[in-house]
Amino acid sequence: MKLTVLVDNNVYIDHYYLGEPALSFYLEDGDEKILFDTGYSDVFIKNAAALNIDLSQITKLVLSHGHNDHTGGLAFLSNIFTKEKPQIIAHPLTFFPKKEDDLIIGSTITKEELQSTYDLLLSKQPIKLSPKITFLGEIPELIDFEPRKQVGETKLSEVFTPDYVLDDTALVLEGQDGLYIITGCSHSGISTICEYAKQVTGIQTIKGVIGGFHLFEDDLQLDKTIDYFENNQITTLYPCHCVSFQAKAKIHSRIPIKEVGVGMQLVWQ
Repeated sequence: MKLTVLVDNNVYIDHYYLGEPALSFYLEDGDEKILFDTGYSDVFIKNAAALNIDLSQITKLVLSHGHNDHTGGLAFLSNIFTKEKPQIIAHPLTFFPKKEDDLIIGSTITKEELQSTYDLLLSKQPIKLSPKITFLGEIPELIDFEPRKQVGETKLSEVFTPDYVLDDTALVLEGQDGLYIITGCSHSGISTICEYAKQVTGIQTIKGVIGGFHLFEDDLQLDKTIDYFENNQITTLYPCHCVSFQAKAKIHSRIPIKEVGVGMQLVWQ
């Protein structure tokens, strides 16, 4: 499996791509070409062109959750897919309205708009995207130090109610030597995601993790997360997007982390 970072907060020095506070990865696994999240704008399209990646060949488009820094690029899909269109896969709660105070933080494209043009598959259950890659679906609470945290509100019926981001999900790659976890924001908790990936695949060894860990403060949760990585011998870490410098520095003091930037490519067997 080959992964290319199309959108991240960080851009490497002397690499002339565009960055934004968002996330989008492009995955190639055999015949499957998977877009994981679309960033906040059309930056993912511009960076793909600069990297000579033909997004019109995408077979599946997967969303980690419904926040606009991961779904904003959906508004620009018509610029890519004029004929053959990919299947879009997400959690059933992804497209419900979301806000934080007066700020709209959800997808500007509705489920109905997508269903009129695309094959939209909404699932709480895990789905095989390729022989080696699985969409995890809804992730249960499994780790006591990672309780669900409210992020704004969502409108599931007539009124807005607290949103605990139940639509948050991730991907898992079954590699030759163990599992590799690919996350968007890890609102479910990065350790919880890892544990659920073990349950879904039946494989207990996790070799690497890339994506947003949603860690910002130097607190007990961060300490216990690092403990989890160490106890599970997860030594290949690529924290990006929603991980503060403070959190990265604390992780790096115990487990050397890798820097992520737009244009970075990984090959995991």
